[in-house]
Amino acid sequence: MAFNLIDHPIAFMQPRRFSPTSAWIQHIPFAAVLIDMLKPRTLVELGVHHGDSYCAMCQAVGELKLPTKCFGIDTWRGDAHAGFYPQQVLDALRGHHDPLYSNFSTLIQSDFDSAAARFEDDSMDLIHIDGFHTYDAVQHDFETWLPKASISGGAVMIFHDTVVKHKDFGVWKFWEEVAPRYPSFNFEHGAGLGVLAVGTNSPAAFAAWLNDATRRPREMRVLFQGLGLEIE
Repeated sequence: MAFNLIDHPIAFMQPRRFSPTSAWIQHIPFAAVLIDMLKPRTLVELGVHHGDSYCAMCQAVGELKLPTKCFGIDTWRGDAHAGFYPQQVLDALRGHHDPLYSNFSTLIQSDFDSAAARFEDDSMDLIHIDGFHTYDAVQHDFETWLPKASISGGAVMIFHDTVVKHKDFGVWKFWEEVAPRYPSFNFEHGAGLGVLAVGTNSPAAFAAWLNDATRRPREMRVLFQGLGLEIE
């Protein structure tokens, strides 16, 4: 089985919500394809902010008519990297999110550690880590949420900002350490997106994609960067 973009027309989905200045825009086509390949039972995003990535994934779940349960977790207070922001940011997000996705998606206003207690171990198929971006913070988020991932299944964890090296950003350093321990692939556009297969039984479609990405990394990066640049 080989990866073929034609099998995943969701890649051409135009997102209903995105911020023009967000680096995550360029990863939306891959996120949609990833959901199509994994067909996750449960997904969680740590660090939602305006909701560009989270709402795109919810949109893909809806358009694919999947039974996925989605959870977006954030304090919606901000931090030293994203900046600090008022309650209106969450209010605006709810105004978009709730009418479209509330039947299968929940926004949880909480710190990540407190929220982790709400979920059973081995229950998550897709975890997106995009919180505070220091090395210590991303390592802590990974270690806290890894037990929640379906290791016996096909769980995948994705990490944003894997190529950002300014200020005290440390995702790149953590990625360099963790990526060799699992099947993985790193997109280098859009501030970087690392894809880590922490589960031991990946769905066939995802396994085919990862195999092709590993064999042809430049072609895979060019393909999905080009799709991302088409979003208007």
